Formats: sequence, structure tokens, C-alpha cells
Amino acid sequence: MNRLAKAGYWMLDYGYSARAEVGGILRPRGRRALVGPAGAGQGAGGGVDAGGGADAGGGPRPAGPVNVVLLPGVYERWHFMLPIMRRLARQGHPVHPVPELGRNVLPIADSARLLADRLAADDLRNVVLVAHSKGGLIGKYLMLRLDPEHRVERMIAVNSPFSGSTWARYLRLSSIRMFAADDLTVTFLGAPSPVNARITSVYGTFDQHVQAGSVLPGARNVQLPVAGHSRIIGSRALAALLDEELAEVAARLHP
Repeated sequence: MNRLAKAGYWMLDYGYSARAEVGGILRPRGRRALVGPAGAGQGAGGGVDAGGGADAGGGPRPAGPVNVVLLPGVYERWHFMLPIMRRLARQGHPVHPVPELGRNVLPIADSARLLADRLAADDLRNVVLVAHSKGGLIGKYLMLRLDPEHRVERMIAVNSPFSGSTWARYLRLSSIRMFAADDLTVTFLGAPSPVNARITSVYGTFDQHVQAGSVLPGARNVQLPVAGHSRIIGSRALAALLDEELAEVAARLHP
């Protein structure tokens, strides 16, 4: 991909991010805006309401509901994942954001503890994590160190910096420097591990933030024909992959 094309995708991607943030501001925020769809049989926590604006392309109904927990990237509030939330809620899956993460700028370990607390508070089990960017690092940290009860079945990590981010060299912000390729936590999370077999790492054809790539050894690594770090969240290609992944988990949990 030449530089002009990369610059174009970069602008399109930031345009997508800006629209997602503005859209979230215009919507109700916090757990008061959530309701819990019946049928999960696991956990009492709230999920996103399937009604009121779910997109028409919701996909086929799964074999059974799966508790889905959504983890956004750095500087992204939970509503950044609304395209995924609406689609999966329409399919009947209880969808759970983690508002406690705020703008997701805490250290990865601290964020993972907030996630663990939320799973325990809502007693969520048979969970599939759907994570964007930093969310994938948070999810894997939890799977490795903070999930003794094996609440998490699987994680789909989208454009996650398992190899770090080159931006960490240039930006002095602690919220970005944590993604340095030689950071101990990033090195730990990018290494081979038995939990990698329960992770699908998804990435596009170009990612201006994770230039070293999102390939995770031992995971299912899938490249989608989408360019940009954030645009992939609203893509049909990712929606189809999520349908496939959740159908496999649902069939195993609800034979």
C-alpha cells in the first residue's frame, strides 16, 4: 500500500472515530441505560437493550445466547463499540459493557482488575470478550492472571497491539507509552501461552497505530480486508467473523 493510500485510510479512520465519539455523547451513558435480556441463564448483570435502533443486518439467531463483554481501546468509552453491541443484542446475546473503564487510560493490570470485578459482580460466566486495541491486552491479562473460575470462554481481539505500538516511542503520555514493544507487560502478553488457543486475533490490511502487527502466536489469526485502526469495528467483515465465532461458542455451550 503506497503512502497516499495510507494517508487516505488514516483520514477515513479518524473520521470514523470522531463520528463514534460524537454519537456516544448524544446517547444516554452509564449502566442506567442498560437492561438485561432474559435467556442467558448466567449472571444477573445488565446487557444492552436489543430494541430501539438495532441495525437491520443483525444476522441469524445463534444456537443459544452467549454473554458478550465488550472492551474498547485507549481513550474509547464503552459506546465506541455500539455497532457491535446493537448487532449482537439483536441476535439475542446479552451484551455487557464495562463503564468502569471510563476512557480506558489506566495501566493494563488495573483495567483488568476492573474487568474481573465486573464479571464477579454480575456473576457472568461462559463469557466471550470482544475487544478493540488495548482491550485485547486487558482481556488476555485477565485470562492469564485474574480468571481462576474460568469465566471467559474466548476472546476476539481486534487490532490489538500484541507486538506493541511504535507511537509509544514518540508520545510521552503514560497512557500511550505503556504500549512500547519492550514494555514488560506488552512482552508478557504478546508471548506464546496456552490461553492463546482461546483467542482470535483479528486485524486489517493497514493499521496506523499498530504497525508492528497483531499476530499472536498460537491464536487464530485472521486478516480482514479493512484498512484503519478503528473503521474495522463497524465493518461487515468483522460482523461476519463475530457471527462465526459466537455460533461456534454457542453450539458448544448449548448442544
